[in-house]
Amino acid sequence: MTLLAFIFFAYLIGSIPFALISSWIFKLPDPRTYGSKNPGATNVLRSGKKVAAVLTLIGDAGKGWLAIVLAYSFAPSWNMGDDAVAAAALAVFLGHVFPIFLHFHGGKGVATAVGVLLGLNPILGFLAIATWIAVAVISRYSSLSALIAATLAPVYAYFFFGFALNTLAVLLMACMLIWRHQANITNLITGKESRIGQKKPPA
Repeated sequence: MTLLAFIFFAYLIGSIPFALISSWIFKLPDPRTYGSKNPGATNVLRSGKKVAAVLTLIGDAGKGWLAIVLAYSFAPSWNMGDDAVAAAALAVFLGHVFPIFLHFHGGKGVATAVGVLLGLNPILGFLAIATWIAVAVISRYSSLSALIAATLAPVYAYFFFGFALNTLAVLLMACMLIWRHQANITNLITGKESRIGQKKPPA
């Protein structure tokens, strides 16, 4: 029952839609109405308001980090360990991807996944960020950067945790991230994918 409470609370944290919150603060259109229609930092950047995109990025990553920190902090007092942390990692990520506050239509989860990795192990998180940045600088494609970082994240996690629940959680998040990028993969293959910072008019 306690594990279910951890999962539920982490899911609610993940469901907080920072893309909509930052867009409301800066009086921007709903990010679900333009560009990729994805409520995430990359799409908010297409509005031209970089501060709103940064706020979205920090919020989405922060909620992933917060869920893990809370799990690490409170799980021992409830006689739980890696099971609670791994469950919280998946729950906060799924909360972002399928948020109850947005009728289960959320973002792709890249920033939230990075926050989870930083919470699990800061070096693990920085490796994923470094991978994303390196690919982004070379290609200027956010989606390609996310796909490569997601592919390598479970490999990085294995070196820190071995065959453990935390590694399994990272692997499942990576699979979900790749699945959520199906349209981007098609666009990359056909040359239709938008580059970082490229604007698209509102629908």
